[in-house]
Amino acid sequence: MPGRTRLHSCDRAFPVIAGDHADRGNAVTDWNFADVFEAIAATVPDAPAQTCGDRRFAWSEFDARANALAADLLAAGLGEQAKVAAYLYNGPEYLESYFAAFKAGLVPVNTNFRYGPEEIRYLFDNADAEAVVFHTSFTPLLEQVRDRLPGVKVWYGVNDGSPIPAWARNYDDVVAVAPETGGATGVRGPWGRGGDQLLFLYTGGTTGMPKGVMWRQDDLFNVLGAGGSALMGVPPATNIAELTSRLGAGPGPVMLPACPLMHGTGQFSALIALVLGGCVVTLSSRQFRPSELFNSVDREGVNSMVIVGDAFAKPMLAELDANPGVWTLATLRMISSSGVMWSQETKDAMLAHMPDTALVDSYGSSEAVGMGTSVSTKGNAAGTASFMLGPTVHVVADNGQLVEPGSPETGVVAISGYLPVGYYKDPEKSARTFRVIDGVRYSVPGDYANVLADGTLRLLGRGSGCINTGGEKVFPEEIEEVLKQHASVVDAVCVGVPDERFGEVICALVESRDDSVDSDALIEHVRGALARYKAPRHVLQVSTIGRSPAGKVDYKRMRELAVERLV
Repeated sequence: MPGRTRLHSCDRAFPVIAGDHADRGNAVTDWNFADVFEAIAATVPDAPAQTCGDRRFAWSEFDARANALAADLLAAGLGEQAKVAAYLYNGPEYLESYFAAFKAGLVPVNTNFRYGPEEIRYLFDNADAEAVVFHTSFTPLLEQVRDRLPGVKVWYGVNDGSPIPAWARNYDDVVAVAPETGGATGVRGPWGRGGDQLLFLYTGGTTGMPKGVMWRQDDLFNVLGAGGSALMGVPPATNIAELTSRLGAGPGPVMLPACPLMHGTGQFSALIALVLGGCVVTLSSRQFRPSELFNSVDREGVNSMVIVGDAFAKPMLAELDANPGVWTLATLRMISSSGVMWSQETKDAMLAHMPDTALVDSYGSSEAVGMGTSVSTKGNAAGTASFMLGPTVHVVADNGQLVEPGSPETGVVAISGYLPVGYYKDPEKSARTFRVIDGVRYSVPGDYANVLADGTLRLLGRGSGCINTGGEKVFPEEIEEVLKQHASVVDAVCVGVPDERFGEVICALVESRDDSVDSDALIEHVRGALARYKAPRHVLQVSTIGRSPAGKVDYKRMRELAVERLV
């Protein structure tokens, strides 16, 4: 629905809690996360770096465990910029794996743990993964596809209640052994380190299959603030010595990603906290439990938290309403959100429980960090899906001209400055998203918008039929193809319909071979092939999908029909 009442982009990913990024211009920098983290570990070795339940790791331990894994990866034969996939739930091992990859000059790769077997096989194959760090609860799924992944040289099993399979190395044993090489400078590959080395962030594609966004470490470090924070009035650092000089003698900020580290929202926010010499707190439970979240905030003295809109905020609010005064939340100064609608009503109600906390709502994507932001405080809650443009963000009309604030013209949102290299092994999609306009390179993820006279971005939606359900991006074509494989289905279309908690949920409109459809059977059929969050929440029978002679679907009409029938 047009207006400020709904976000309908499928990849809004990162809170703007660092520094504004400007056009690269003639700046020449060479930031590498491993160099920064090692310098922090040397400066504040006893400060906390990660906690998860009763597991606690100081910066010196974080560094030592990553050193051990980096050495083992190199010993396993991984070469320069080989890919290391993290197939993990939240926990200390996630960021240790990334630190190890950075140290050795390898490329960390995120993995959506909700994926089914074929999605996992595709991702690891597409990424050219040579090492996989995985929780052992994923062993049964991996055993379905492992023989079709000959490129993986080494598997590391993180025991989470299931035994380590015979074909994997025990992660805990590996990180417990101090490497013979590295010393004070840390483990390095023979090719060294630099800002051109990459991080891959896999995100859904227009056909439903994930695509790898390639970020140079230097670009990513700068776009995440380069050790500065606009909200805290701290400028970016110009070098490592300046950055470490800011750490002081005590612990840094304490950040809790309530959302998965596999998504950019949690992962990039965690990197920001670590760059500031802080501590990342992860939750032990695999299911989101607001009581555990609030217990962790009070126990660990959490200063900032990252969530994903109303999908997290509404259960949190219900818990606070049901248990007044149980948690003080005295240290919590900021809650950041992105990825799905965070309604003004929910913000207002949350601020009544935590009047000293700022609520930061941001708009960005895997390909475009820092496109817009809004900040709500007690008595001043920003409107739903209302964002002020970032300094390098523009709206570009179909004729290639920039849309001026106050113009009624519609265009696509574009951002310049520090940008990804492109999509891994997909130059065609890279060319469509990363465009040069008037000599300036922009990332154009595909969101349509107007710019109001005051500079506020009025989001209108994506050109595709992408469905955003609880922050997960789902493309209808993928589900439709699975549904059409069921014997009872002639044709199918999937659309997003409004949902109070998740923003949108998936509704399948099905043309069947008989007079009825078995909704439960079709939902289970999809769950057997795809991630569970991609299964329809609703299934409606229609007499005909009404495709055009060219086979196209009027998704707008089908969505209107679904909404009308579900009311």
